[in-house]
Amino acid sequence: MTTTFLIGYMGCGKTTLGRAVAEHTGVRFIDLDDYIEERQGCSVKEIFACRGEDAFRAIEREALIEVSCSSDTFVACGGGTPCFGDNMDVMNSRGITVYLTAPHHRLLARLKEGREKRPLIASLSDDELDAFIARQMEWRHPHYSRAKLTFDSSRLENTEQVSESVDRFLKLISSYES
Repeated sequence: MTTTFLIGYMGCGKTTLGRAVAEHTGVRFIDLDDYIEERQGCSVKEIFACRGEDAFRAIEREALIEVSCSSDTFVACGGGTPCFGDNMDVMNSRGITVYLTAPHHRLLARLKEGREKRPLIASLSDDELDAFIARQMEWRHPHYSRAKLTFDSSRLENTEQVSESVDRFLKLISSYES
């Protein structure tokens, strides 16, 4: 198995699905943001606050290059990772890219719950968050749509849905690899 890059908007379930698939298959899982935090010795939120988004994106690209050299790995990328520089080219040339999709209302509900740990949306009201998601998805979709595969990740709300999604995801990957 090659490296599989999970891409998509914040809250689409990249980490949830990636961890579950890795646990089910025994394949290594890397959350790119966690990887960056471990290497940098501070949180993504702190990097954004102290050094700005441009510095974060440079750090993110370096981390992406490092993890893309792995095999038998699932990588959950940050929501913006595919949208900067040649990151999609790197991922598409070094593995399988899978765009995880979920409807707007599902993303909004998920992001309302965990917005405090996401620097780009932490200070937004519910209405501002709703509009922010719509604007960002319009800008990011052309990047995400360059993925080799697309997967509906709208059903990750409980253990049963995650298990069903893992099965569907593995069927998608195996049909692509064969």
